Amino acid sequence: MSGGPVPVHRSIFRTAMGADFERLHPELRRRFSVGLDSGEMCTGYGVMDRIWHGGALVRPFLALGATRNILVPRAGRRVPFVIENVPYADTFGRETVTFVRTFDLPGRPRRFDAQMVLDPRGDRVVDYLGTHQHLATDLHFHAEPDGSLLIRSGAHRFREGPVDVRVPALIGGDAEVREAFDERTGRFRVRVRVVNERFGPLFGYEGSFGVVYGDVRRHGVRRGLRPVREEARA
Repeated sequence: MSGGPVPVHRSIFRTAMGADFERLHPELRRRFSVGLDSGEMCTGYGVMDRIWHGGALVRPFLALGATRNILVPRAGRRVPFVIENVPYADTFGRETVTFVRTFDLPGRPRRFDAQMVLDPRGDRVVDYLGTHQHLATDLHFHAEPDGSLLIRSGAHRFREGPVDVRVPALIGGDAEVREAFDERTGRFRVRVRVVNERFGPLFGYEGSFGVVYGDVRRHGVRRGLRPVREEARA
């Protein structure tokens, strides 16, 4: 069941979506109101029914990304999952929200790290990927007619020192994320799919999770959640 009226907080996601934000299910509105204004952090605990990846050709790509907590190189079913959404001000004073996902795969947990900031244009979110924020991509958020959320990625950019280049589509991946709230179970359902235009499906996962909200002013940002390096260029 819905938790009732959602207080209005000016999160980076509400700003990027504008009036479209109000079309989201109330539980999604609360989850994506996490930010410095609300003072709330959100941790999701659940199970991914399936983690999959493409064929042999894409495995080296996934293994390379995994060295910086980008993508997950192993497949699995019924994998315990945690996602941590914690707001903080980064080194450059920008409001940032962590999207750090931990998959408790047999033998070794794997992380998929991202930090999100509002694009200077205010109509999209910039997603910095990995421990060193070498990859950045624009994310476009849309409310679907059923109140679910659709997120699609835009162009990818690689930044390191003086290097600032657009990642060619041939070696990049287009991401699509669908998130919904299931009234019957009281849980969020998520489905992620990353596809390369030449090699096809690269990686994805789907499953469900429940969330716990906390006061970020009291708990702060735990050690190891922020990236090793932060990138100023959006």
